[in-house]
Amino acid sequence: MTDSSASSPHIAIVRFSALGDIVMVSAAVQALHRELPGASITWITSPPAFALLDGMAGVNFIVMDKPRTISDYRAFYRKFRGFRFDAVLAMQANLRINLLYPALRSPLKIGFDRTRARELQWLFCNRAIPFKDNHLVDSFLAFISSLTGKLATAEWNLPISDVDQAWAKQRLENLPRPLLALHPASSKSERNWLPQRYTKVIDLAVKFFDCGIVLTGGNTPAEHALCEQLAQVSPSHALNLCGQTSPKQLAAVIEQASVLIAPDTAAVHLARAVDTPVVGLYAVAPISLTGPYQRTEYCVDHYAEAVRNFLSQRPEELPWNTRVHHSGAMALIEVDEVMQQLARALGDIS
Repeated sequence: MTDSSASSPHIAIVRFSALGDIVMVSAAVQALHRELPGASITWITSPPAFALLDGMAGVNFIVMDKPRTISDYRAFYRKFRGFRFDAVLAMQANLRINLLYPALRSPLKIGFDRTRARELQWLFCNRAIPFKDNHLVDSFLAFISSLTGKLATAEWNLPISDVDQAWAKQRLENLPRPLLALHPASSKSERNWLPQRYTKVIDLAVKFFDCGIVLTGGNTPAEHALCEQLAQVSPSHALNLCGQTSPKQLAAVIEQASVLIAPDTAAVHLARAVDTPVVGLYAVAPISLTGPYQRTEYCVDHYAEAVRNFLSQRPEELPWNTRVHHSGAMALIEVDEVMQQLARALGDIS
């Protein structure tokens, strides 16, 4: 940034992506607002992301769908023809988004390092964050540190309204306590745990802890079918909200839960943002990369074992973002392990 813009720079952030990534990026955006309270921050993002972010303090939003056609790109370039930014934080690296960066006029464009700057993002940026094999949240915070020269830290204050909180409270009020939120499905089926093991966990949670169970999920037929199946394990203790929550309502439900059980999915990051303990189920991706940020103490992690069993390699020798794309990976997680971590989490908050 130039000296004239140092106190009140105009900064653009580009991140469309999925809900979990949006939650993680939001910690960095809020860190930017804390470090540069006089900055004009413009976040270019998608309608599903804005459904969670609407109302975030200190941020202006430009909401549009990801471009798919030549006409979409032309419209994007026309829209930003009159804009001038002091810095662009290129927080998404794939070709569809990389082709948007030339439309954003700025003397400074910060992107990922060469290791993580996928699909030639480095061609469209003139500064890169340093590479570290660390959590995704830390990689987004590195953009803020690169811009400000100060260490950025993660704090969340998601804009969940009183209306959303009241909706969640009303829906959950008749369930027994403690309240277990169960978000059983990820957007990628390889990350999903076995349905019969979820069934056993529900049965044991009700038997030993008299838990209320709230089931959450997206609006796909597979998620609806799974949540309906699991809701029947203990109908008197369960509420199925699968496909019935907005992003803000989902965050409010998770916030009111005593603990969340989920595989590697957006619900994990929402729980971290609202400070709900997470029993995360990990075997496909390293928990150090995508687990609940700095709160993995209740998670069940079989990634290293999955790497040895299915990739026949040593985890410490793999590239930073290696996934185990094998149907047997999540089956390494046993019911007893999940119940032990659930008992620990409930014991610590009681």
